[in-house]
Amino acid sequence: MTESLIGFAAVLVLVLLRMPIAFSMGLVGMIGYSYETSYRGAISIVARLIIDTSQDYGLSVVPLFILMGLFVNKGGISRELYQVSNAFLGHLRGGLAMATIVACGGFAAICGSSLATAATMSKVAMPEMRKFGYADSLSTASIAAGGTLGILIPPSVILVIYGLLTETSIGQLFIAGIVPGVMGILFYMIAVRISVARNPESGPAGPRTNWADRLSALRDVWSVLLLFGLVIGGLYGALDFWPIHLTFSPTEAAGMGAMGAFLIALFRGNLSFADTREVLKETAMTTASLFSVLIGAWIFSNFVNVAGLPEALRNGVDSLGLAPWMVMGLIILIYLALGCVFESLSMLLLTVPIFFPLVVSLGFNPVWFGIVVVVVTEISLITPPVGLNVFILKGVVGDVSTRTIFHGVTPFWMMDIVRLILLLTIPGFALFLPSLM
Repeated sequence: MTESLIGFAAVLVLVLLRMPIAFSMGLVGMIGYSYETSYRGAISIVARLIIDTSQDYGLSVVPLFILMGLFVNKGGISRELYQVSNAFLGHLRGGLAMATIVACGGFAAICGSSLATAATMSKVAMPEMRKFGYADSLSTASIAAGGTLGILIPPSVILVIYGLLTETSIGQLFIAGIVPGVMGILFYMIAVRISVARNPESGPAGPRTNWADRLSALRDVWSVLLLFGLVIGGLYGALDFWPIHLTFSPTEAAGMGAMGAFLIALFRGNLSFADTREVLKETAMTTASLFSVLIGAWIFSNFVNVAGLPEALRNGVDSLGLAPWMVMGLIILIYLALGCVFESLSMLLLTVPIFFPLVVSLGFNPVWFGIVVVVVTEISLITPPVGLNVFILKGVVGDVSTRTIFHGVTPFWMMDIVRLILLLTIPGFALFLPSLM
């Protein structure tokens, strides 16, 4: 166990020294595995992990969902989602911020990336909110918080990676993320109301849209509903009826989603040959980056397992006589602390191999734990000092300070804490829909 803790500390130090997380985990994992077994054994397992990862059919779901999200972005769907949300909510005080959050939720349902959601919606929503005199703190906070929904509302790349790390059903994880995702949208809208109640001038009401224009806006987003229904309906088995029999595996659903997003962008006339080449290039680069981190995480995980940290944690919990809920509370506190210094994917890959065996041994549902981990990860995306969504937004907007964004986002992560407490105390929020599968 001592070797594992030293290895964990070494990874933290290397990351703080700006070494990429993939190389940090891979290097420490390889050295640690060499120490525990032999140098030849470490070389062998690294080579095997690289080959197995590159040839794993299950991992093909990752680039396909990334491809789907990028084609959706090129198709201009984000603007239409914002317009329909604004048509129904824009007349309320703080309504544009609420519309932004709803649009982020809709975009997340066909994108799967928090950073992409935040970056895309900032270009769409920020000019509109400034046009109507919204405070920069509320405008940027609603985009940063709404963007976090990208890693929870299916399809989610983070849930895919969690499922691959823990051998948990990706289909069940996707279905389990729907209710907590909707809760996130509702709670963020409450956060907007709280912000506006404290400072009414931060979110003035806009003009009311008539029902004819609202219905017209709804017609523009039929492709979004169709694509989401195809992917999730196929996973859930909701399309398996005569004369149609469509039931997808996660990989098949990702393939259908990518092709559907490509056809939507193509038929809308928003996709040129140069755009397609750029999308494919970005997909390849993002996938290579994610696979590098995955390989590094698996190398480190093998070292941790050989060093006996999971077993030592279980024995330590048994000797202390802690109740399972107390152990879970400690794990959540560790995640919240790590979220202040790590970005979301790094935190997930570094900790899940350590905590997952302990959580399962205590009798907790792995699907439920996956949703809880992702919600905690969402909180880390908007909390200082890292708050990756905040810095992405700062980079896109440019003329708003990170201090202003962090100040505005405070009610949002506080509502996230409320949602987390509800998920911890009432697991049915995450497990009801998977129980119907």
